[in-house]
Amino acid sequence: MKRRDFLKSIGIGLTATLATAHANTVQPEPIYNWKMVTSWPKNFPGLGTGAEFLAKLINEMSGGRISIKVYGGGELVPPMEIFDTVSRGAAEMGHGAAYYWKGKHPAFQFFSTVPFGMTATEMNAWLYKGGGMELWEKAYSAFNLMPTSAGNSGVQMGGWFNKEINSLEDLKGLKMRIPGLGGEVLRRAGGIPVNLPGGELLTSLKSGVIDATEWVNPYNDLAFGLHQAAKYYYYPGWHEPGTTIECFINKNIFDSIPDDLKNIVLNASRVANQDMLCEYVARNNDALRTLVDKHNVDIREYPKDVIEKLRHISTAVVSEVAQKDALAGEIYASYSAFLAKVKVWQDISERAYLNARVV
Repeated sequence: MKRRDFLKSIGIGLTATLATAHANTVQPEPIYNWKMVTSWPKNFPGLGTGAEFLAKLINEMSGGRISIKVYGGGELVPPMEIFDTVSRGAAEMGHGAAYYWKGKHPAFQFFSTVPFGMTATEMNAWLYKGGGMELWEKAYSAFNLMPTSAGNSGVQMGGWFNKEINSLEDLKGLKMRIPGLGGEVLRRAGGIPVNLPGGELLTSLKSGVIDATEWVNPYNDLAFGLHQAAKYYYYPGWHEPGTTIECFINKNIFDSIPDDLKNIVLNASRVANQDMLCEYVARNNDALRTLVDKHNVDIREYPKDVIEKLRHISTAVVSEVAQKDALAGEIYASYSAFLAKVKVWQDISERAYLNARVV
């Protein structure tokens, strides 16, 4: 009995010693506290809330191992400086749109939207199944960034004007807030493109700094109160047929985290990408009805000859980007080839069905 008790006590002591040693060697998982800087006003519907949704999703999916504080445009850095801020590592993540950074490389604009180009569904297909994402990563790697798609507005509205647009002549001399390739098309048509963050649009339109503006769609335009400064609301959004909203991460920081967290960040972005598009589709018509029924906004369709001329100009503008350098040519070739291929199917599926659905 004494011998058994002695051996039992040794076993208990050894177990306790091993447990203590194991507890001392197992380190808790690190917590990554990240900052996300954005181009949008804090919690702005769709865009700002989309950034918050993504941050919350990453936190939940990672079990709290990545905690992200979201900053609205201007809270930590100005809206148009988030690219450089994340590139140099002063913040870990950014949430904006690739056409804002065309000064870094003109081909970046293909990863946001192209006038008369791909819709949201087509953009997602190109990015994830057509080689677009690999090109995007290649383009941003020179700036130490890892890009992801984190939302899409769908087809946008054509813009707010204080006068009717009856011909291309009405665009000449017009100061209009319009970014990206659409802005260059307007310039070639005789207008004056201005790039302003969303938070400055209403005051700029009221004060005469600009004569017209596009923003996103009824859901977002109503939230900014743009109907208070302009009467005519034109469609379609020829300049932005399906604008991808991006999240980019400092590449050194992204590469340093465990593989499971990398996958969480990338897959959470894809969920956020889908969620934002669903939100816009669900909310736009209610907002449009409010603009028309409550605020007496005058909804106008662009004249067909104006659209035709803008399309002609756009073809030249977009093709010229391809001539900038080898990377621009590679991105343009991939985008154009995918659009040409997918358009054949879309014409006998989506377009044909929508035409048939008209009553």
